[in-house]
Amino acid sequence: METTFESYIKAYLKEKYGKEAVQLFSMSHLLQYLVHKTKSANRGAKARGSFANLYAIYVIVEDYLNNEFDKKGDYSKYEGAQFSALFKRQRELPFGAKLQNHALNSRMNEEFFKFFPTQTGMPPIMRNLETQRYWFNENYLKIQVGDNVYSIAHDVMNIIDHYVEVKQGTFKQFIEQCETLQNIDTEDGAEVTDFIMSLLAPNVDARLFEIVSYSILKFYYKDIDIYWGYTPEVEKLTKDYLHLYKTGRTNANDGGIDFVMKPLGRFFQVTETLDFKKYFLDIEKIERYPLSFVIKSEESIEDLMTKLNNDALKTYIVQKVVDDYMSCIEEIINIPLLKEYLAELDEKGLVPEVLKEVILQSKVEFNYEDED
Repeated sequence: METTFESYIKAYLKEKYGKEAVQLFSMSHLLQYLVHKTKSANRGAKARGSFANLYAIYVIVEDYLNNEFDKKGDYSKYEGAQFSALFKRQRELPFGAKLQNHALNSRMNEEFFKFFPTQTGMPPIMRNLETQRYWFNENYLKIQVGDNVYSIAHDVMNIIDHYVEVKQGTFKQFIEQCETLQNIDTEDGAEVTDFIMSLLAPNVDARLFEIVSYSILKFYYKDIDIYWGYTPEVEKLTKDYLHLYKTGRTNANDGGIDFVMKPLGRFFQVTETLDFKKYFLDIEKIERYPLSFVIKSEESIEDLMTKLNNDALKTYIVQKVVDDYMSCIEEIINIPLLKEYLAELDEKGLVPEVLKEVILQSKVEFNYEDED
Protein backbone atom coordinates (compact mmCIF):
# COMPACT_ATOMS: atom_id res chain seq x y z
CA MET A 1 0.00 0.00 0.00
CA GLU A 2 1.42 3.38 -1.01
CA THR A 3 1.99 6.07 1.55
CA THR A 4 0.34 9.42 0.96
CA PHE A 5 3.65 11.05 0.14
CA GLU A 6 4.63 8.30 -2.25
CA SER A 7 1.37 9.01 -4.04
CA TYR A 8 2.32 12.69 -4.15
CA ILE A 9 5.72 11.89 -5.69
CA LYS A 10 4.19 9.68 -8.37
CA ALA A 11 1.44 12.21 -9.11
CA TYR A 12 4.08 14.94 -9.41
CA LEU A 13 6.07 12.84 -11.89
CA LYS A 14 2.98 11.92 -13.88
CA GLU A 15 1.95 15.56 -14.20
CA LYS A 16 5.42 16.53 -15.45
CA TYR A 17 6.44 13.51 -17.51
CA GLY A 18 3.11 12.03 -18.52
CA LYS A 19 3.15 8.46 -19.79
CA GLU A 20 6.92 8.17 -19.24
CA ALA A 21 6.63 8.90 -15.51
CA VAL A 22 6.29 5.25 -14.46
CA GLN A 23 9.34 4.14 -16.41
CA LEU A 24 11.32 7.17 -15.23
CA PHE A 25 10.56 6.31 -11.62
CA SER A 26 11.42 2.63 -12.11
CA MET A 27 14.80 3.58 -13.58
CA SER A 28 15.71 6.19 -10.97
CA HIS A 29 17.24 4.85 -7.77
CA LEU A 30 17.36 8.39 -6.43
CA LEU A 31 13.62 8.97 -6.78
CA GLN A 32 12.97 5.58 -5.18
CA TYR A 33 15.28 6.54 -2.34
CA LEU A 34 13.25 9.71 -1.78
CA VAL A 35 10.16 7.54 -1.37
CA HIS A 36 11.90 5.59 1.40
CA LYS A 37 13.06 8.77 3.14
CA THR A 38 9.74 10.63 3.08
CA LYS A 39 7.44 7.98 4.53
CA SER A 40 6.93 9.95 7.74
CA ALA A 41 5.52 13.00 5.94
CA ASN A 42 1.85 12.36 6.59
CA ARG A 43 2.12 10.47 9.87
CA GLY A 44 2.08 13.56 12.04
CA ALA A 45 4.71 15.27 14.19
CA LYS A 46 5.16 12.15 16.31
CA ALA A 47 6.56 10.19 13.36
CA ARG A 48 10.29 10.22 12.85
CA GLY A 49 11.38 12.95 10.49
CA SER A 50 14.29 12.37 8.13
CA PHE A 51 16.35 15.42 7.25
CA ALA A 52 20.08 14.72 7.51
CA ASN A 53 20.43 12.48 4.46
CA LEU A 54 17.83 14.41 2.48
CA TYR A 55 19.61 17.68 3.15
CA ALA A 56 22.94 16.17 2.15
CA ILE A 57 21.37 15.46 -1.24
CA TYR A 58 19.59 18.81 -1.32
CA VAL A 59 22.55 21.12 -0.76
CA ILE A 60 24.79 19.40 -3.33
CA VAL A 61 22.06 19.23 -5.97
CA GLU A 62 21.24 22.87 -5.21
CA ASP A 63 24.89 23.76 -5.89
CA TYR A 64 24.65 21.78 -9.14
CA LEU A 65 21.63 23.82 -10.23
CA ASN A 66 22.97 27.16 -9.02
CA ASN A 67 25.94 26.65 -11.32
CA GLU A 68 23.54 25.64 -14.14
CA PHE A 69 25.26 22.34 -14.85
CA ASP A 70 21.85 20.93 -15.78
CA LYS A 71 21.90 23.33 -18.76
CA LYS A 72 25.52 23.87 -19.73
CA GLY A 73 27.02 20.48 -18.86
CA ASP A 74 30.75 20.11 -18.11
CA TYR A 75 30.01 19.01 -14.52
CA SER A 76 32.94 16.59 -14.74
CA LYS A 77 35.28 19.60 -14.91
CA TYR A 78 33.77 21.32 -11.86
CA GLU A 79 36.14 21.81 -8.93
CA GLY A 80 33.35 20.74 -6.57
CA ALA A 81 31.30 22.43 -3.86
CA GLN A 82 33.13 23.48 -0.71
CA PHE A 83 32.30 21.48 2.40
CA SER A 84 32.03 24.62 4.54
CA ALA A 85 29.45 26.13 2.17
CA LEU A 86 27.40 22.93 2.05
CA PHE A 87 27.53 22.47 5.81
CA LYS A 88 26.47 26.09 6.40
CA ARG A 89 23.65 25.78 3.88
CA GLN A 90 22.12 22.62 5.39
CA ARG A 91 22.02 24.30 8.79
CA GLU A 92 20.06 27.20 7.30
CA LEU A 93 17.28 24.85 6.19
CA PRO A 94 14.19 24.09 8.32
CA PHE A 95 14.97 21.54 11.07
CA GLY A 96 18.63 21.65 10.03
CA ALA A 97 20.24 24.01 12.54
CA LYS A 98 22.03 21.26 14.49
CA LEU A 99 22.74 18.73 11.76
CA GLN A 100 26.18 17.15 11.84
CA ASN A 101 28.51 16.39 8.92
CA HIS A 102 27.93 12.61 8.98
CA ALA A 103 25.36 12.50 6.17
CA LEU A 104 27.54 14.52 3.82
CA ASN A 105 30.59 12.41 4.59
CA SER A 106 29.26 8.87 4.55
CA ARG A 107 25.85 8.09 6.03
CA MET A 108 23.75 9.06 3.05
CA ASN A 109 25.82 6.82 0.77
CA GLU A 110 25.82 3.97 3.28
CA GLU A 111 22.05 4.03 3.65
CA PHE A 112 21.55 4.35 -0.10
CA PHE A 113 23.55 1.17 -0.65
CA LYS A 114 21.41 -0.66 1.92
CA PHE A 115 18.36 0.06 -0.22
CA PHE A 116 20.18 -0.51 -3.52
CA PRO A 117 23.09 -2.93 -2.94
CA THR A 118 23.61 -3.37 -6.69
CA GLN A 119 24.71 0.27 -6.85
CA THR A 120 27.69 -0.26 -4.54
CA GLY A 121 30.68 1.33 -6.23
CA MET A 122 28.62 4.21 -7.62
CA PRO A 123 28.09 6.52 -4.62
CA PRO A 124 25.54 9.32 -5.00
CA ILE A 125 27.74 11.74 -3.04
CA MET A 126 31.37 11.95 -4.10
CA ARG A 127 34.09 13.90 -2.29
CA ASN A 128 37.77 14.66 -2.33
CA LEU A 129 39.13 14.30 1.19
CA GLU A 130 42.17 16.46 0.52
CA THR A 131 40.34 19.44 -0.97
CA GLN A 132 37.06 18.94 0.94
CA ARG A 133 35.12 19.32 -2.31
CA TYR A 134 31.85 17.54 -3.07
CA TRP A 135 29.89 16.48 -6.14
CA PHE A 136 26.62 14.63 -6.73
CA ASN A 137 26.94 11.68 -9.06
CA GLU A 138 25.35 12.97 -12.26
CA ASN A 139 24.37 9.44 -13.29
CA TYR A 140 21.58 9.71 -10.71
CA LEU A 141 20.44 13.12 -11.96
CA LYS A 142 20.13 12.23 -15.64
CA ILE A 143 17.76 9.39 -16.49
CA GLN A 144 17.36 7.97 -19.97
CA VAL A 145 13.90 6.81 -20.95
CA GLY A 146 13.81 5.56 -24.51
CA ASP A 147 15.49 8.17 -26.68
CA ASN A 148 15.06 10.94 -24.10
CA VAL A 149 17.42 11.92 -21.29
CA TYR A 150 15.70 13.72 -18.43
CA SER A 151 17.38 15.86 -15.79
CA ILE A 152 15.60 15.27 -12.48
CA ALA A 153 17.67 17.69 -10.38
CA HIS A 154 14.82 20.20 -10.09
CA ASP A 155 12.40 17.38 -9.31
CA VAL A 156 14.58 16.19 -6.45
CA MET A 157 14.65 19.71 -5.02
CA ASN A 158 10.90 20.16 -5.40
CA ILE A 159 10.08 16.83 -3.75
CA ILE A 160 12.32 17.52 -0.76
CA ASP A 161 10.93 21.06 -0.46
CA HIS A 162 7.39 19.71 -0.34
CA TYR A 163 8.32 17.07 2.22
CA VAL A 164 9.77 19.77 4.47
CA GLU A 165 6.63 21.90 4.05
CA VAL A 166 4.45 18.97 5.08
CA LYS A 167 6.63 18.22 8.13
CA GLN A 168 6.56 21.89 9.12
CA GLY A 169 2.78 21.84 8.88
CA THR A 170 2.36 18.74 11.00
CA PHE A 171 4.78 20.04 13.62
CA LYS A 172 2.96 23.37 13.72
CA GLN A 173 -0.26 21.45 14.36
CA PHE A 174 1.47 19.52 17.14
CA ILE A 175 2.61 22.73 18.84
CA GLU A 176 -0.84 24.27 18.45
CA GLN A 177 -2.39 21.15 19.97
CA CYS A 178 -0.01 21.39 22.93
CA GLU A 179 -0.77 25.06 23.43
CA THR A 180 -4.51 24.42 23.21
CA LEU A 181 -4.22 21.78 25.90
CA GLN A 182 -2.43 24.30 28.10
CA ASN A 183 -5.58 26.36 28.21
CA ILE A 184 -8.17 23.68 28.99
CA ASP A 185 -10.09 23.67 32.27
CA THR A 186 -8.51 22.07 35.32
CA GLU A 187 -11.21 19.42 35.54
CA ASP A 188 -10.27 18.25 32.05
CA GLY A 189 -6.65 17.70 33.04
CA ALA A 190 -6.93 14.02 32.21
CA GLU A 191 -6.91 15.01 28.55
CA VAL A 192 -3.46 16.54 28.96
CA THR A 193 -2.15 13.44 30.72
CA ASP A 194 -3.60 11.17 28.02
CA PHE A 195 -1.96 13.31 25.35
CA ILE A 196 1.49 13.07 26.95
CA MET A 197 0.95 9.34 27.50
CA SER A 198 0.37 9.03 23.75
CA LEU A 199 3.83 10.46 23.15
CA LEU A 200 5.37 7.58 25.10
CA ALA A 201 5.17 4.96 22.39
CA PRO A 202 7.71 2.82 20.52
CA ASN A 203 6.80 4.40 17.16
CA VAL A 204 7.21 8.02 18.28
CA ASP A 205 9.98 10.12 16.72
CA ALA A 206 13.19 9.53 18.69
CA ARG A 207 13.77 13.23 19.27
CA LEU A 208 10.25 13.77 20.57
CA PHE A 209 10.56 10.74 22.85
CA GLU A 210 13.77 12.18 24.30
CA ILE A 211 12.05 15.52 24.90
CA VAL A 212 9.05 13.96 26.61
CA SER A 213 11.27 11.67 28.69
CA TYR A 214 13.32 14.62 29.85
CA SER A 215 10.24 16.68 30.69
CA ILE A 216 8.77 13.90 32.82
CA LEU A 217 12.03 13.05 34.60
CA LYS A 218 12.85 16.71 35.25
CA PHE A 219 9.68 17.22 37.27
CA TYR A 220 9.70 13.74 38.78
CA TYR A 221 13.13 14.33 40.36
CA LYS A 222 12.71 18.00 41.26
CA ASP A 223 10.92 17.34 44.60
CA ILE A 224 13.37 14.66 45.73
CA ASP A 225 15.85 16.03 48.26
CA ILE A 226 19.15 14.71 49.54
CA TYR A 227 21.55 15.72 52.30
CA TRP A 228 25.25 15.85 51.67
CA GLY A 229 28.41 17.41 53.03
CA TYR A 230 32.16 17.21 53.29
CA THR A 231 32.20 16.31 56.99
CA PRO A 232 30.15 13.76 58.95
CA GLU A 233 28.60 16.35 61.30
CA VAL A 234 24.83 16.43 60.76
CA GLU A 235 24.62 20.19 61.30
CA LYS A 236 27.04 20.75 58.44
CA LEU A 237 25.07 18.72 55.89
CA THR A 238 23.51 20.60 52.98
CA LYS A 239 19.96 19.96 51.85
CA ASP A 240 19.68 19.90 48.06
CA TYR A 241 17.03 19.00 45.50
CA LEU A 242 17.76 16.84 42.49
CA HIS A 243 17.89 18.77 39.25
CA LEU A 244 17.99 17.21 35.81
CA TYR A 245 19.70 19.09 32.98
CA LYS A 246 19.43 18.42 29.27
CA THR A 247 22.96 18.53 27.91
CA GLY A 248 22.26 19.49 24.30
CA ARG A 249 20.29 18.70 21.19
CA THR A 250 18.90 15.23 20.62
CA ASN A 251 20.94 12.74 18.60
CA ALA A 252 24.05 14.81 19.25
CA ASN A 253 27.52 13.31 19.27
CA ASP A 254 28.00 14.09 22.96
CA GLY A 255 29.75 10.99 24.22
CA GLY A 256 26.67 9.26 25.55
CA ILE A 257 25.25 11.92 27.84
CA ASP A 258 21.75 13.21 27.12
CA PHE A 259 20.82 14.32 30.64
CA VAL A 260 22.91 14.96 33.72
CA MET A 261 21.63 15.12 37.28
CA LYS A 262 22.97 17.52 39.88
CA PRO A 263 24.21 17.09 42.62
CA LEU A 264 24.47 13.30 42.25
CA GLY A 265 26.34 13.46 38.96
CA ARG A 266 24.20 10.80 37.30
CA PHE A 267 24.41 10.47 33.52
CA PHE A 268 21.42 9.48 31.38
CA GLN A 269 21.40 8.24 27.81
CA VAL A 270 18.18 7.94 25.77
CA THR A 271 18.06 5.17 23.20
CA GLU A 272 15.69 3.11 21.10
CA THR A 273 18.06 0.33 20.19
CA LEU A 274 18.45 -2.95 22.04
CA ASP A 275 21.85 -3.63 20.50
CA PHE A 276 24.18 -4.23 23.46
CA LYS A 277 27.12 -2.91 21.43
CA LYS A 278 25.62 0.58 21.49
CA TYR A 279 25.22 0.43 25.28
CA PHE A 280 28.74 -0.85 25.84
CA LEU A 281 30.15 1.76 23.46
CA ASP A 282 28.45 4.54 25.42
CA ILE A 283 29.90 3.09 28.61
CA GLU A 284 33.37 2.93 27.07
CA LYS A 285 33.19 6.51 25.76
CA ILE A 286 32.92 7.85 29.30
CA GLU A 287 35.47 5.42 30.71
CA ARG A 288 32.90 3.08 32.27
CA TYR A 289 31.28 5.76 34.37
CA PRO A 290 27.84 4.46 35.48
CA LEU A 291 25.06 5.28 33.03
CA SER A 292 21.28 5.22 33.33
CA PHE A 293 19.50 4.31 30.10
CA VAL A 294 16.06 5.60 29.12
CA ILE A 295 14.87 3.05 26.59
CA LYS A 296 12.06 3.53 24.11
CA SER A 297 10.63 0.09 24.77
CA GLU A 298 7.61 -1.40 26.47
CA GLU A 299 9.49 -4.56 27.44
CA SER A 300 9.97 -5.08 31.16
CA ILE A 301 13.19 -3.86 32.76
CA GLU A 302 14.06 -7.43 33.74
CA ASP A 303 13.62 -8.65 30.17
CA LEU A 304 15.69 -5.78 28.81
CA MET A 305 18.55 -6.51 31.19
CA THR A 306 18.39 -10.23 30.39
CA LYS A 307 18.43 -9.56 26.66
CA LEU A 308 21.44 -7.25 26.91
CA ASN A 309 23.32 -9.75 29.07
CA ASN A 310 22.55 -12.76 26.86
CA ASP A 311 23.34 -10.99 23.59
CA ALA A 312 26.62 -9.67 24.99
CA LEU A 313 27.59 -13.11 26.27
CA LYS A 314 27.28 -14.52 22.75
CA THR A 315 30.00 -12.10 21.65
CA TYR A 316 32.25 -11.84 24.70
CA ILE A 317 31.82 -15.46 25.88
CA VAL A 318 33.27 -14.71 29.34
CA GLN A 319 30.59 -13.80 31.90
CA LYS A 320 33.02 -11.75 33.99
CA VAL A 321 33.69 -9.42 31.06
CA VAL A 322 29.98 -8.99 30.45
CA ASP A 323 29.35 -8.43 34.16
CA ASP A 324 31.90 -5.61 34.21
CA TYR A 325 29.95 -3.77 31.52
CA MET A 326 26.52 -4.59 32.93
CA SER A 327 27.55 -3.25 36.34
CA CYS A 328 27.96 0.16 34.71
CA ILE A 329 24.25 0.27 33.93
CA GLU A 330 23.01 2.17 36.94
CA GLU A 331 19.32 2.06 36.03
CA ILE A 332 17.03 1.28 33.13
CA ILE A 333 13.95 3.44 32.65
CA ASN A 334 11.47 2.04 30.14
CA ILE A 335 8.15 3.35 28.78
CA PRO A 336 5.99 1.74 31.53
CA LEU A 337 8.15 3.36 34.22
CA LEU A 338 7.90 6.77 32.53
CA LYS A 339 4.13 6.36 32.51
CA GLU A 340 4.19 5.55 36.23
CA TYR A 341 6.20 8.69 36.89
CA LEU A 342 3.76 10.74 34.80
CA ALA A 343 0.84 9.32 36.77
CA GLU A 344 2.55 10.41 40.01
CA LEU A 345 3.06 13.89 38.57
CA ASP A 346 -0.61 13.96 37.62
CA GLU A 347 -1.54 13.33 41.25
CA LYS A 348 0.68 16.26 42.24
CA GLY A 349 -0.87 18.55 39.64
CA LEU A 350 2.42 18.92 37.75
CA VAL A 351 1.34 17.61 34.35
CA PRO A 352 0.75 21.16 32.99
CA GLU A 353 4.37 21.95 33.86
CA VAL A 354 5.49 18.83 31.98
CA LEU A 355 3.48 19.93 28.94
CA LYS A 356 4.99 23.42 29.12
CA GLU A 357 8.46 21.86 29.13
CA VAL A 358 7.57 19.64 26.16
CA ILE A 359 6.53 22.72 24.20
CA LEU A 360 9.64 24.67 25.15
CA GLN A 361 12.07 21.86 24.33
CA SER A 362 10.25 20.98 21.10
CA LYS A 363 10.46 24.54 19.82
CA VAL A 364 14.17 24.63 20.59
CA GLU A 365 14.84 21.21 19.08
CA PHE A 366 12.89 21.76 15.87
CA ASN A 367 13.85 25.43 15.46
CA TYR A 368 10.22 26.48 15.62
CA GLU A 369 9.45 30.18 15.74
CA ASP A 370 6.04 31.55 16.68
CA GLU A 371 4.37 33.64 14.04
CA ASP A 372 3.58 37.18 15.06
